[in-house]
Amino acid sequence: MVPREMQDKVPPHDLEAEQAALGSVLLDPDTISELIHILKPDDFYNNNHKTIFTAMLSLYEKGQKIDLITLVDELRSLDTLNVIGGPAYLAKLSEIVPSSANITNYALIVQEHAKRRGVIKLAAKLTQQAHDLSIDINQLMDQVEEEMFALTHNREELGYRSMNEIVPQAMNTIMEIAKDPHHFEGIMSGFEDLDNLLNGFQKSSFVVVGARPNVGKTAFGLNIATHIALRSKIPAAFFSLEMPDLELMYRILASESRISSERFKKGMYKNKEEILKLTDVAGRIYEAPLHIIDRPGLKLLELRSLARRLKAEKNIGIIFIDYLGLLVHENSSLQRWEQFSDISRSLKALARELNIPIVALAQLRREAEGKNIPMLADLRDSGSIEQDADLILFLHREREIEKDIKDQSDFVPTDLYIAKNRNGQTGKITLMFFKSITRFETLEKSQ
Repeated sequence: MVPREMQDKVPPHDLEAEQAALGSVLLDPDTISELIHILKPDDFYNNNHKTIFTAMLSLYEKGQKIDLITLVDELRSLDTLNVIGGPAYLAKLSEIVPSSANITNYALIVQEHAKRRGVIKLAAKLTQQAHDLSIDINQLMDQVEEEMFALTHNREELGYRSMNEIVPQAMNTIMEIAKDPHHFEGIMSGFEDLDNLLNGFQKSSFVVVGARPNVGKTAFGLNIATHIALRSKIPAAFFSLEMPDLELMYRILASESRISSERFKKGMYKNKEEILKLTDVAGRIYEAPLHIIDRPGLKLLELRSLARRLKAEKNIGIIFIDYLGLLVHENSSLQRWEQFSDISRSLKALARELNIPIVALAQLRREAEGKNIPMLADLRDSGSIEQDADLILFLHREREIEKDIKDQSDFVPTDLYIAKNRNGQTGKITLMFFKSITRFETLEKSQ
């Protein structure tokens, strides 16, 4: 319920700014594009203004010029012309502002008041639902957080885009690629062969990396996350549900310095050059925008909340989760496959909400042991994952090779299968895994 002292208060709004924004379009029809990127119909407090703006959008979508005549005709066809005050009110709007030069400022004023009304509405909703003890508080907080994030970060999304917006963007991308064949639209992993096949990790994509235990899925994910943060300077978050953050840091230092973590943890340096090298690497990592979240037993709702905070505060560009099977669902009474399905759908939705790739590491079923090539069905509780994931990768080593490596060698060839790629081709590349420094490299670099 809305507090009694607030019930009689008029919600924040500025009718003059709304009139000026609409009037500017009537003065200069080309300025409609400015409003489209800032406002939605519901941002207008006055219902008549909301109706007028909706009619303007309809004309814009049809490719028709917006003026008094076309707008009157459109409103008449919608049977709303008399409701908004007729042609006389539209004429009044065009006379309110001397020029359209300040349309952006008018729109931002309207948007600010709309945000304030949204906060008030959300607060009232929270107050009402918080009194309802039948509603799970964690789910309620997640819902409120999601709505608040949308309120503050996704105002420009209207839910549709015209061809005259999409085509130029697509052609610009195509021309950039033509200029630079090595141009990648997505976030590069650091593995050239993989990036060539994927064109990088794409925004809003849900990526799953599967492997048997001890094949190196944590190392693989950490290698990519470090590359992205250290070399591409893109903020990355690594959610570790199994391994402590200090152990992950040892792995990063070992991988980047090429000094075995066992050696430097025991002080077994070969010479002063190694100490200097390790110090230099530590200095570069210190400045890297890589954020490790060490949270064993992390719940799905907690992860979503932390992800939104990281996006808002650190402008995170990609998220890694190590690993999927350790993520806890709030409803433990559900069957495990139902929990996995909900987790999978939720992570895909989160990737779209934040407009970033989310990479989840996953273990394969026990039944996959001994198979030559992993299959999609080998993912634990795979039904929903197969459906929701945009990209599925498998790390794989033959058992014979793996046994030999355990006994003698420090490095081993490891196949990386692209089992599913919604946006491109599948295939296989071969990497070299250096066990002592927990680092994957392409064959060319390792030779």
